[in-house]
Amino acid sequence: MQPPTVRFRIQFSRDFAVGPGKIDLLEQIDRSGSLSQAAREMKMSYRRAWLLVDSLNSGFRERLVVTSTGGRHGGGAALTPLGRSLIRAYRRFEATMQTRAARHFEPFAQPDHQSPQRPRTPPKRGVTAR
Repeated sequence: MQPPTVRFRIQFSRDFAVGPGKIDLLEQIDRSGSLSQAAREMKMSYRRAWLLVDSLNSGFRERLVVTSTGGRHGGGAALTPLGRSLIRAYRRFEATMQTRAARHFEPFAQPDHQSPQRPRTPPKRGVTAR
């Protein structure tokens, strides 16, 4: 049986949140050293990745990602210490929440080999069961 899992986002303000997608993007940028490579790996457009990074950079007191434009040695992207710190905090909190979800909701989970039962169709109006 697979334990229940939680997907969440941290709402920093009414208009700004960080969730699994942004954290995954930050991790991919850290691995590849490139915003365009991170976008390709995540199968998203460069524009979408750039907009997410721009949102992250403007949502905190300091930038999370610094970029450099191309040139003779090419451009790149790198996480700042604050960016790496955010990933660690998010992943630690995620691990805590996954553990708690598994413990609290395990009694409701079904074994893997069973699919959830379909809801019964209610009888039509005016028809009584015999």
